[in-house]
Amino acid sequence: MLGNTPRLLRRPVSQSYTARALRTVATPQKHAFIRHEAIWMAGSGRSKSTVAGDNKSGHIVAGNNEGIFFIDNIFPLKLNFMMGLPFVNVEKFVPHMMQRLAHPDHVAADTGNIAARAVPSKLNIQVTEVLPRVAEGGAFIKFSHAPEEEAKATEKRVRDFLKDNPIKPWFNPFQRVRTSLVLGRPWVEDLHRWPNTRVKVEFVPTLPGQSAEELSQETLYSLFRRYGKLADIKPQPTDSKDLPKFAYLTFSKVRHAIMAKNCMHGFIVPANEGGGERGTMLKIVYDQKRKAHWIWDWLVNHPRFVIPALLAFVGTVTVAVFDPIRTFFIKAHVTRTFHIKDNWLYKWLSSQASKATDVLSLKRHRTEDAGLTAIWEDRKDDIEQIQTWLMESADTFIVIQGPRGSGKRELVLDMTLKVRKNTLLIDCKPIQEAKGDSSTINAAALEVGYRPVFSWTNSISSLLDLAAQGTIGTKTGFSETLDAQLAKIWQNTANALKQVALEGRSKDDKDFELDDDTYLEAHPEKRPVVVLDNFLHKSQENSIVYDKISEWAAGLTTANIAHVIFLTNDVSFSKSLSKALPDRVFRQIALGDCSPEVAKRFVINHLDADADDGGGPEKKPKPSEMREDLAELDDCISTLGGRLTDLEFLARRIKTGETPKKAVREITEQSASEILKMYILDSSPRNWTPEQAWLIVKSLAYTECLRYNELLLSDIFKSGGEATLQALEQAEMITIVSSNGRPTRIKPGKPVYAAAFRQLTEDHVLKARLDLAILTQLIKVETAGIDKYEAELNLLAALPGQPKEVRGRVRWLLGKLWTGQEKVEKYERESSGLKKILQLEF
Repeated sequence: MLGNTPRLLRRPVSQSYTARALRTVATPQKHAFIRHEAIWMAGSGRSKSTVAGDNKSGHIVAGNNEGIFFIDNIFPLKLNFMMGLPFVNVEKFVPHMMQRLAHPDHVAADTGNIAARAVPSKLNIQVTEVLPRVAEGGAFIKFSHAPEEEAKATEKRVRDFLKDNPIKPWFNPFQRVRTSLVLGRPWVEDLHRWPNTRVKVEFVPTLPGQSAEELSQETLYSLFRRYGKLADIKPQPTDSKDLPKFAYLTFSKVRHAIMAKNCMHGFIVPANEGGGERGTMLKIVYDQKRKAHWIWDWLVNHPRFVIPALLAFVGTVTVAVFDPIRTFFIKAHVTRTFHIKDNWLYKWLSSQASKATDVLSLKRHRTEDAGLTAIWEDRKDDIEQIQTWLMESADTFIVIQGPRGSGKRELVLDMTLKVRKNTLLIDCKPIQEAKGDSSTINAAALEVGYRPVFSWTNSISSLLDLAAQGTIGTKTGFSETLDAQLAKIWQNTANALKQVALEGRSKDDKDFELDDDTYLEAHPEKRPVVVLDNFLHKSQENSIVYDKISEWAAGLTTANIAHVIFLTNDVSFSKSLSKALPDRVFRQIALGDCSPEVAKRFVINHLDADADDGGGPEKKPKPSEMREDLAELDDCISTLGGRLTDLEFLARRIKTGETPKKAVREITEQSASEILKMYILDSSPRNWTPEQAWLIVKSLAYTECLRYNELLLSDIFKSGGEATLQALEQAEMITIVSSNGRPTRIKPGKPVYAAAFRQLTEDHVLKARLDLAILTQLIKVETAGIDKYEAELNLLAALPGQPKEVRGRVRWLLGKLWTGQEKVEKYERESSGLKKILQLEF
């Protein structure tokens, strides 16, 4: 390979021509008119040499008076990656590029010069063929020598010459060019097999059907040590049955292994050197320490290590990539960065549209605002109290408790927090009512703006965890519990809230030197406000969500990250919140129904909100002044009560033209139907019976309130009475009033329910049916007691002699038996009368 297009010389060239050509290659600056390919053009009519040997047979054969040298270190070994490139003939491209990169003033810069200098003409050697081996960094040189001289003598002369005149290429100036005589029959393949320090030597018989000798380590050492230092010789294991027999040789350098492989492949070890009677042929290939797909095989075969490592990698990627994105979206949700309604352009367009078209929806908003004005004036002290608490640094909760429809949300969001920028509203109702873990995670993420959220991966992770458990015998932790995933959402939200609280801080502040925690403690006005609406909604079904929320809220308050306001209908909220903050006193405001005066102003303001002044000199009367039937409003409000939702419903019905009495009657009938459907006639599983609900309805129909303990003493509430009353309070049928921490009275859940209770009891057929059910239940209770008394009397009667000690017990049992029988007879008489009503009336 002494040029760009090396050629095969099939006939020896003359001694003078060879010497002249080699001198030309050695001194190109003096013979610039002669191309480097000239020494090979003498055989231009012959076939070219290729990287696959003679006629692409894969072998080079030396004839009589011929020999083959392998010369190394004329190509860089780091070019193996180019072998896999398409449309690139590396055997031609690499020599051409190296000639272009070579410095013309350095003889050792060109690979052709290197080969020519290694076999100079003064050694009387005629080069007949050159075969480049770019992948192995060298080339085969076939030469002819005089008949009287042996090839080994020629090798010694070449080695001595290179030792006295070392050649070092430009790409590897620290190692000299070496050459060795090829002793075997080299295999010049062009497969994608890369040189390695380790070679595999196979022992093959010289003729088919014969056996080969397995060479000892000493023999192998003596054969291969001449090519370079050996690091290790590893024979075939004794228990291995693989054929042919083999051994592994590890050289200290890759070029040593290349030289050994190309010079000893196909060498026949004679009998006197341990090759056996017929000799043993050596077949040498590079041993690839890392086989193809070894990474995939290792991963598949070691699941105990791979699965936990993969889990750790996925977790790291999730934390490093997705957590900052999620924190950014939560911050945008808190600061309302992407809310179009807060954009100044949207506000301007809305105001212009309202002026031009008088949009009805905007009218409705003005109506609601005007109606609520009276409520806010009445609750001005509560609003100011909450605003004062938000300016203090006390690390405790603010709790706004009141029945549904009392205006808790509007009081906090529309009035108290209307001037605060950074507020986060979390509605617990959709989170609690979500079905399944994935839906719960989605609902929680939606409330805080946590995205992207991959809730569907929870199901896939559970399947992977189950498969891994079947494979390796233990769980890998791929799937996370609902608690852990909710904790991630709340933790990211806490980080975002802290960043929001610290956004306004600058180096020019007087207290810039304070750390973050101290700064937030000193500036409570900088903290965002978290409002938790519908807290403890359906808490009896599942309390996991509320436990996590309260723990997270406790962390926000104690770390001075944010103020937390709870809005709840449940009067027993302290039990749940005390678990999170057991050593704190909560700041709470209890919202009740409006007073009759405020309720009346609320309704009238609703009616007058859309009045048009007309713009003339004469002021038009308001709609409330033109209604003569508003004189009934006082009586109607006393019946309806001061619940905001009911008052708003009343005002809307009056605005449509109904009289107040008719509107209240319609509302009462609707409430009565609601009570029947939800508490009495519903057949779904509940924590109370229809008889217990009807007894309360009948008792509260004409009484403002009931004594709590008196109701528990009734026979209907003997079994689990307190749990039943708590369930009815959660369902908002009743309200339990406490005094000094203990329940004392029972009132209707809504003021309008008192009128609805009376309306239900006035239905004789319904009353007879439900009273009959109560009597039937009481008869069962008394009959069970009588059976118990009779069984004990029979037991006492069986005693011999009737001892005097049991006479008192017998008299007591007889008295109970008589009282129970009287009650049963009384209940039977009442049941007969009720049955007649059911038989005669519709």
